[in-house]
Amino acid sequence: MTAALSNDALNQLFLTARTHNKWQPRDVSDDLLRQLVNLMKMAPTSVNCSPVRITFVKSPDAKARLKPFLMEGNVEKTMLAPATAIIATDYRFYDYLPKLYPHTDAKSWFTGNNEFADTSAFRNGTLQGGYFILAARSVGLDCGPMSGFDNAGVDAEFFKGTEFRSNFLCNLGYGDPAGLHPRSPRFTFDEIARIV
Repeated sequence: MTAALSNDALNQLFLTARTHNKWQPRDVSDDLLRQLVNLMKMAPTSVNCSPVRITFVKSPDAKARLKPFLMEGNVEKTMLAPATAIIATDYRFYDYLPKLYPHTDAKSWFTGNNEFADTSAFRNGTLQGGYFILAARSVGLDCGPMSGFDNAGVDAEFFKGTEFRSNFLCNLGYGDPAGLHPRSPRFTFDEIARIV
């Protein structure tokens, strides 16, 4: 039987975790990024399709390539973040289903069925993006997920010649609490959920 997480774990993942805009000048190691991805990839997707593709932007050269595509309000926090993940989706994910879902011919379900394939890619890639944030928090990183960038420009710069399309960006590092805003309100249970 699965045990409930401790209050400390729930705080780290959900209750006291925050979206960060300012960062301490501390490196995020490549080994920690690998650990993050190796956790994230274990969470479920339909037919194990695993369409997320992640580019970690860390070097000054890579940051310079990303900068022109950021909205003005996202430039400083992204340039100062130790790492920025481009969370993208591979819209040809089904080419890998013979490897990822070998017990049946799942690839044939998507080949030539563009609407189903695209919907599945976006849904599962976005789901994996959520797992990514939780995995990052679980390894001790703070996150700053955001929209507010030129998707087409990022795709042309980082994913030319692929079927990858960016979904969102997520700054990573060790947050500076001085950059936090007061927490915004949340809905009550009854405003967003019902039990039938």
